[in-house]
Amino acid sequence: MRTIKLTVAYDGTDFVGWQRQENGESIQELIETALSDIENAPVTLHGAGRTDSGVHALAQVASARIASPIPDAQLARALNAHLPPAIRVTRVDTMADDFHARFSAVAKSYEYRIWNGPVLPPFIRLYAWHIPEPLDAAAMREATDAIVGEHDFSAFRGARAVNHTTVRTIRRAAWTTDGPALTFHIGGTGFLRYMVRSLAGTLVEIGRGARPVGDMARLLSAPDRSAAGRTAPPHGLFLVEVEY
Repeated sequence: MRTIKLTVAYDGTDFVGWQRQENGESIQELIETALSDIENAPVTLHGAGRTDSGVHALAQVASARIASPIPDAQLARALNAHLPPAIRVTRVDTMADDFHARFSAVAKSYEYRIWNGPVLPPFIRLYAWHIPEPLDAAAMREATDAIVGEHDFSAFRGARAVNHTTVRTIRRAAWTTDGPALTFHIGGTGFLRYMVRSLAGTLVEIGRGARPVGDMARLLSAPDRSAAGRTAPPHGLFLVEVEY
């Protein structure tokens, strides 16, 4: 038996998310099925984290234990031959036996993409949140500065999420702009469910002038989910990197 690490890119549009579910196709299920077909035995796949329906990944990471002696690069090709075009295994690496995609991870990075122009190009409609009215990018950047550091992010988690602790450490948070394309970059040691999308939604409300710049710091010092902004739609979110 050996432990393998899979780096996976996917377009999450047509899937119920990463995690196997009863109500539709998941990325985990399709890769597990592909691995099981190659292995000729059931294989359990562990992801670095869950992405929700409609969320994309540039470099999700998963791990599994297999007996197959197929070399790493050949295994990646074999998996891609079994998978739909919306899911690609970009790399397979044989790892130490104690490697685990979730428990060995030390940090993750995400991007949230916005198109801030009057007309949304049709070819990015599934990969960016369209906001046609002007946004105050300077106000959004100023508010974003409050996110970096260790904070209680319970104001920015899913309403039904259950966590041992809602304190997380964010190492970097910033915006970049390229014409009408705005991208929120965030990296940290861990994230709550819907956290990045909730932060993005609140920052957009600040950019619209619907709430003051100081609201971000206020929500972090006195967390209240009902006082935070809306959760941004899933299709603008990308898992960019998992660090080990």
